[in-house]
Amino acid sequence: MSFVLGNRSRGNLEGVHKDLVAVVERAIQITKQDFVVIEGLRSLERQKELVKAGKSRTMNSRHLTGHAVDICPYPVDWSSKEKFQAINDAMDQAAKELDVDIDWGGDWKGAWDKPHYELNRRVYPA
Repeated sequence: MSFVLGNRSRGNLEGVHKDLVAVVERAIQITKQDFVVIEGLRSLERQKELVKAGKSRTMNSRHLTGHAVDICPYPVDWSSKEKFQAINDAMDQAAKELDVDIDWGGDWKGAWDKPHYELNRRVYPA
């Protein structure tokens, strides 16, 4: 079974760095778990709202520069570690195929952020 990005996901990729878009587009082709891009490029106002609501911890988010996306399983399921891991497997494979260095928030210590993917800061400075 293969999946495709829907209109919502495509819209949420507008303004995102082309290399990260390419990884997401390849990942949806090879994933075993359908997913949706829930957020890409953010405005400063949106980031301030998220920090104020406690949903983000920083005003230095990679979303502000188009270097990050948030992806979740479709249909939405926040509780399934297996589904997020399946998405990460596809994102990792796609990034390796395309030689794009990405970081997954699910690998972070302390501030675990399973839907978050960003271009590596050392390779892709803002």
